[in-house]
Amino acid sequence: MTLLTVSRTDNPSGTPSPTIVAGQIVRRLRAAQDWQIEIDTILRSLAGGFGGHRTILFRLRDVPGQGFAQSIAAFWVDPKIDAIAAPPTTINQTLVDSDPLLERLAEEGRQGKIFTGLTRDLSGFLRNDFEKQHIKSFLSVSVSAHGHLWGTLAVNDCLVERHWDDDEIAALEIIAAALGDAIERSLSEYHVSEIIRRTMLQASLDAIMVVDETGSIIEFNPAAEKMFGWTRDEILGKDLLDTVIPTYYRKGYNNGAEYLAGRGSPMVGHRLETVTQNATGEIIPIELTANEMRLADRRLVLGSIRDLREKHRAEEEINRQREKLHQNEKMAAMGSLLAGVSHELNNPLAVVVAQSTLLHEFAPDPQTKIRAEKVRAAAERCGRIVKSFLGMVRLHPTSRAETDLNQVIRAALEVTAYGARSSGISITTELAAGTLSVMADADHMTQVAANFLVNSQHALAAAPGDRVIRVRTFRNADGSAGFSVEDSGPGIAEAIRDRIFESYFTTKPVGVGTGIGLSISKAIVDRHNGKVWFEPVAPTGARFIVELPPMGDGHGTMLEATPKSSGLRHAVIIDDEPDVAASLADILELMGVKSRIVSTWDSVSEALADQPDIIFSDLRMPDRSGITIFREIVATQPEMAPRFVLVTGDLIGAKAELEQLPPNLKPHILEKPFSTFDVRSALSAVSEQVADGA
Repeated sequence: MTLLTVSRTDNPSGTPSPTIVAGQIVRRLRAAQDWQIEIDTILRSLAGGFGGHRTILFRLRDVPGQGFAQSIAAFWVDPKIDAIAAPPTTINQTLVDSDPLLERLAEEGRQGKIFTGLTRDLSGFLRNDFEKQHIKSFLSVSVSAHGHLWGTLAVNDCLVERHWDDDEIAALEIIAAALGDAIERSLSEYHVSEIIRRTMLQASLDAIMVVDETGSIIEFNPAAEKMFGWTRDEILGKDLLDTVIPTYYRKGYNNGAEYLAGRGSPMVGHRLETVTQNATGEIIPIELTANEMRLADRRLVLGSIRDLREKHRAEEEINRQREKLHQNEKMAAMGSLLAGVSHELNNPLAVVVAQSTLLHEFAPDPQTKIRAEKVRAAAERCGRIVKSFLGMVRLHPTSRAETDLNQVIRAALEVTAYGARSSGISITTELAAGTLSVMADADHMTQVAANFLVNSQHALAAAPGDRVIRVRTFRNADGSAGFSVEDSGPGIAEAIRDRIFESYFTTKPVGVGTGIGLSISKAIVDRHNGKVWFEPVAPTGARFIVELPPMGDGHGTMLEATPKSSGLRHAVIIDDEPDVAASLADILELMGVKSRIVSTWDSVSEALADQPDIIFSDLRMPDRSGITIFREIVATQPEMAPRFVLVTGDLIGAKAELEQLPPNLKPHILEKPFSTFDVRSALSAVSEQVADGA
């Protein structure tokens, strides 16, 4: 191989000499954070200083199973020869082994020897390859890093045959040494960065997946294994489309590459919520952050995937709890409202009941007695309805007695039949023979049946064809009894059947339903130790069934019995409602008890000035409550505690205040609206307690 000794140090074109360029490049490499960012500029400066037309940085890599291979780390070509010069060639171990010159040059390169000369002096593969690339002369030196041959740095002249002088060779060796130092620094930093990257990848709580330009999965971290159910070894190399893309999104795509170019393209560079599919086919809601990475000529997409199932479950639970809290607040508000309403309604109802009772007692003819009894019965029923509704909202225990379910259904039909007839809805009944007795609160059960009937009417309002409601009562073999209400309406969608007994859940239009009818009905049946459920009706319709336990001994309340004489003769009535107080006084007078009415509370001494046998006090007074009055009286005259009767239309609301009193100091209770029997019972209770304490 011929080496020429022509010097190129004095460059007639005025460009910097190789020595000066070498110094500039060394300083640049020392200041650079990453030599790879500077390499293109370095190769261009190198060509300018050496008068070359192409500069190349070759990289030697150990390919498993194939030996060493020479690849192109970077190269620069003078635009003047770009049209005629072929790109540099990569050389693998197989080619080296088959060519004696390449084999010798590989060994000399490992020894750090310089390779320089003219193309026409070469033979074999290199001559053919250099001629194809229009190389006339060449200079190449080794680049070492960490004590090993890393690659080579070459300068080519593609227009003139020339020999490289000692200054040029020395300058190129200086540049190669500086480049090796920069590579060593980079390799050390890269090693640390690689460890950090791998640790972050393994420790990440989010699933991380890397997909190449063909759609193949090339990285899959432990969090991804846990989320998707595939191991890393199972999924690497598999197509994105065939694994994690939901089946219904695969239509129209043949592979992952097409999917990335199509539907996947807008996802890159954004964070969004979407869905994926795991190994079992389960669809998983996720938050996806996709970013594109460029590595040489490769295009990779890194996806960071966060499983949203737990987040969605937490949000649903928060929404359910928020809705439940809102419902409870509404129920509490309704309870407070009803407490006031019941007080306002029960006062006039108490007057109606008392006066109709007196009218019945003193009526001059049977017809008047009958009418008075009807008025009294209706007023008492109104009072019971107010108490029942207040009890339902506040879940007050029911008062059960022997009740005929057939009569319950008849009472409910009386209330709702007109609405059905006016809407063109027919009602058929199939009632069990005889008396269908259960232990129940008749008014509460009537409310349940009425709720079902009203719901059926609403369901049939817009239904086509025959609109029919079927009501049935029954007795089972085990002694339990119940009733069912069935309609031929559209029925209840399967998706919401589990929620129909929830408070405030309704499918009716605004203004038609409140959403509490079924929930109250279920609460009533539950307090009766019964069962209530829904059944679909074929072809369309809904059936609600109530079943109550068999009759047993000792479950009912005793019916009215003839009370004993109380022995009480003088009463004080403390009430700011003159009509209510006067009506109570009239009833007491029938029983031989004279009354004095106190409409405004002043003091204990004023109220008890005439030493009454019994005290009746309204619970809600303008200045203070009846319980406060009770405390004041007992504080000065404790012997009056068993003679005190608290009159209220909202016993449930007073329960908390009453429970704060000592067990041996609790007043008797008379609920409004009161009948003669209620008043007589209160007198008997006071008389018995006074007698027991004597």
